[in-house]
Amino acid sequence: PFDTVKVRLQVQSADKPLYRGTFHCFQSIIRQESVFGLYKGIGSPIMGLTFINAIVFGVQGNTMRWLGEDTPRNQFLAGATAGAIQTVVCCPMELAKTRMQMQGTGVKTGYKKMYKNSFDCLLRIYKHEGLRGVNRGMVTTLVRETPAFGVYFLSYDLLTRSLGCEPDARFLIPKLLFAGGMAGVTCWVCNYPVDVIKSRLQADGVGGVNQYSSIADCIRQSVRKEGYMVFTRGLTPTLLRAFPVNAATFATVTLFLMYAQGEDRRPKDCEPAPIQTEDQTRPTNL
Repeated sequence: PFDTVKVRLQVQSADKPLYRGTFHCFQSIIRQESVFGLYKGIGSPIMGLTFINAIVFGVQGNTMRWLGEDTPRNQFLAGATAGAIQTVVCCPMELAKTRMQMQGTGVKTGYKKMYKNSFDCLLRIYKHEGLRGVNRGMVTTLVRETPAFGVYFLSYDLLTRSLGCEPDARFLIPKLLFAGGMAGVTCWVCNYPVDVIKSRLQADGVGGVNQYSSIADCIRQSVRKEGYMVFTRGLTPTLLRAFPVNAATFATVTLFLMYAQGEDRRPKDCEPAPIQTEDQTRPTNL
């Protein structure tokens, strides 16, 4: 739901805006399109996010092993490498998601659906525009993801080091959740202007009308019509979503890896206290 609101706010017309802000956008979508309107395009992330996270954490982990030393600099490089590689899956997934989210804006029923689902969306785009159409926004996605994932893993590394997130640390899980959530927020704040342009380019062409001829043209038109504040459109729902999503993601991956590495790496505060017998609780006579 937060992502749908973000995209709607990012790409709405400056001349005739439909939404005044985050809360008004939520209200309008539910009133005009029912609560299911908030979940338009959910099929694409469900299909793609498993592969994206597998690629990101797999590439990042292997790159760190190749670099050999666990330093903040290497964390950034490994994260940036992972971000660049997962773009191949991320771009088509987000294209389908964006097109589905924009479909039937402001209408509950009775409109003609261009796409039946996310897969049908990509199929139709490929049929009319070929591979170039399916990869619309690839350059902006690459520009967004490469430094963003570098910042993502660097932030998480610095925060976990400063918080002392060792397996035997107290309150390990809350610390991991906080570090992951803040890493997600930091990552989005750094790359958000690029995300606005990416969303506008991927939404462009719906209904057969293209408004932008290139990335530079999209930036130029957006700034001319709406000023530089255009690059903050939809930032509020993005940050509201970023903290819980990335807190859960990083904490889950970190805890799983700790358990996979064996007994000595398992978090101590997750283990139940040993049950003491009556004999064990008696004071020993010295």
